[in-house]
Amino acid sequence: MIRKNFVYVEDISQYDGKEVSIAGWVYNKRSSGKIWFLLLRDGTGIIQCVVSKKDVPEEVFELEKTLTQESSVIVKGLVHADHRAPGGYELWVRHIEPVHIAQEYPITPKEHGVDFLMDHRHLWLRSTKQHAILRVRHAVVRAIRDFFDNNGFTLIDSPIFTPSACEGTTTLFETDYFGGKAYLTQSGQLYVEAAAMAFGKVYCFGPTFRAEKSKTRRHLTEFWMVEPEVAYADLDDNMDLAEEFLEYVVQRVIREKEKELQVLERDLTMLEKVKRPFPRITYDEAVEILKKNQVAFEYGDDFGGTDETVISSAFDKPVMVHRYPAEVKAFYMKRDPQDPSKALCVDVLAPEGYGEVIGGGQREDDYDTLLQRIREHGLPEDAFQWYLDLRRYGSVPHSGFGLGIERTVAWICGLKHIRETIPFPRTIYRLYP
Repeated sequence: MIRKNFVYVEDISQYDGKEVSIAGWVYNKRSSGKIWFLLLRDGTGIIQCVVSKKDVPEEVFELEKTLTQESSVIVKGLVHADHRAPGGYELWVRHIEPVHIAQEYPITPKEHGVDFLMDHRHLWLRSTKQHAILRVRHAVVRAIRDFFDNNGFTLIDSPIFTPSACEGTTTLFETDYFGGKAYLTQSGQLYVEAAAMAFGKVYCFGPTFRAEKSKTRRHLTEFWMVEPEVAYADLDDNMDLAEEFLEYVVQRVIREKEKELQVLERDLTMLEKVKRPFPRITYDEAVEILKKNQVAFEYGDDFGGTDETVISSAFDKPVMVHRYPAEVKAFYMKRDPQDPSKALCVDVLAPEGYGEVIGGGQREDDYDTLLQRIREHGLPEDAFQWYLDLRRYGSVPHSGFGLGIERTVAWICGLKHIRETIPFPRTIYRLYP
């Protein structure tokens, strides 16, 4: 692709032997007597520009003394194939036009603390590692959309403001709504359930919010989630869909973003094993794994991060844990008719200690039972009348799940902390920049 008068670095192979102009920023530079080298980044890649004293006017050659890191420039030169150069091509410079000389750049090759880097997140995004992570994120998002779009799902946008809770009232962000109360959405699930009754197969994709006072490496207060929902689908159908979906996304991303994953020094051995079928175990079987590993765990509790790591370590690919105790799951989960103490739910735990990346299950489709659950959880019935309507008018079995984008990106990239997976992370301690 060509902008007016400019070529992108990612397309440079198309212009071998031709003169082009590239608009970008100074990534680095080094001098070697009568030649100096400029590493130019333009957002699509980095190219080495060779500035020779014999090929450029004196004032251009002297720019080596004044161009600072992240100065914006337009460089004109001849594209030359060279296997020794980054990306296999370099630019033999004919002219450099400074656009803006940057002030002393605060992020240097030296070691910086996390708080410093997060305070400068708007600049940290320019680094090679952060650039690679966010390009992987983009590939994940594109693969997700393509999977659902190519399999007959309809995208349904769910609201950000909601009148009620979906995942429990203790993690709601409350806001004034013209004198009343509204909450930032925890999930679009309830709304895509309504849409599934209209379209059959749907998904929503957008930001969700949880007011969890969690300091773990796996949690953010604002994150993105994709949530498919399918009418006439039971728990087994749901697990089949989750399995096919996750394999598609992971395999496509590691195939398309090999260069970025190399930058991140990601070992792909485990990711390459993310192929169907995935092991499926019950909650009870997962508890037995914890016992065998001498993990202190009280039966009936939900699994914590350490528990999930131990469970997933028993397998070399994602493991699907289903039929948790109903008491630890949301009010809308359907009970197992064979054992009403269990919910027809499933969590998919990623290997290598990355924990739950998918959570979902079959929804309660009986009106009276759902109303009873709403009352048992102390939820406001008025706020859920529209949701109960779905069980009044043509109710059918249906199921779905949610996948968190940031946890998935952290896993695919092999990152230690989820804060690097989103351009501007929000945590209990961070609202800037």
